Amino acid sequence: MARPSLSLPLILIFPLLFHLALAKTLKRDVKALNEIKASLGWRVVYAWVGDDPCGDGDHPPWSGVTCSTVGDYRVVTELEVYAVSIVGPFPTAVTNLLDLTRLDLHNNKLTGPIPPQIGRLKRLKILNLRWNKLQDVIPPEIGELKSLTHLYLSFNAFKGEIPKELAILPELRYLYLHENRFSGRIPAELGTLKNLRHLDVGNNHLVGTIRELIRLDGCFPALRNLYLNDNYLTGGVPAQLSNLTSLEILHLSHNRMTGIIPVGLAHMPRLTYL
Repeated sequence: MARPSLSLPLILIFPLLFHLALAKTLKRDVKALNEIKASLGWRVVYAWVGDDPCGDGDHPPWSGVTCSTVGDYRVVTELEVYAVSIVGPFPTAVTNLLDLTRLDLHNNKLTGPIPPQIGRLKRLKILNLRWNKLQDVIPPEIGELKSLTHLYLSFNAFKGEIPKELAILPELRYLYLHENRFSGRIPAELGTLKNLRHLDVGNNHLVGTIRELIRLDGCFPALRNLYLNDNYLTGGVPAQLSNLTSLEILHLSHNRMTGIIPVGLAHMPRLTYL
């Protein structure tokens, strides 16, 4: 039997490899990453060698930088620089990386606010800024990140009210806001998020009642985990809470609630932790 020809796959593969080798990194992204490099500490800079963050013939891509080829250019799609003791304000140049889908700067020492320019990252799916020292209010521009699925802002020093703009993120599935200094009421509008599975607002200074939070018909249809612990919530545990039939974990401890526990909670089909 004759051996199958390998010429066709090779003909297809070599032009692709040749194209990738010739692709240049978009100047916008090269400039942005070099600005970030200039503003960060030595722990990052020593691993970022060369001028091209996506790598060139002499150097590999910078550590924590992932690039993809779009047309004739390479663009930065992921930036992960965590647990390296970055000190100082949020690097605004990051918001010039318009093709980012993942931004992970967790477990550093970033201070100050999230800049309003964060709204420019329209393709961002995962934003992880937990375990920093970020402060001030969350900018309303956070509501412009329509592709966002995961938002991690816990263990910072954010204050003010939880922005209602979070309720207009149609793809949001995981929202971590615990261990901050948020005050006021939890926006009931969050209940309109059809894909939200995890909501953690524990360990803040939030007030109001659970009844207010779940007042909208059909709210939180996909919610599995709800953490409201360690706040200043008052009132009782409403019987309507049993309408959240997807709920698996409900954490209400260390609040100021009173009254009876409705018997309907005992019949929630998936509840395993109360």
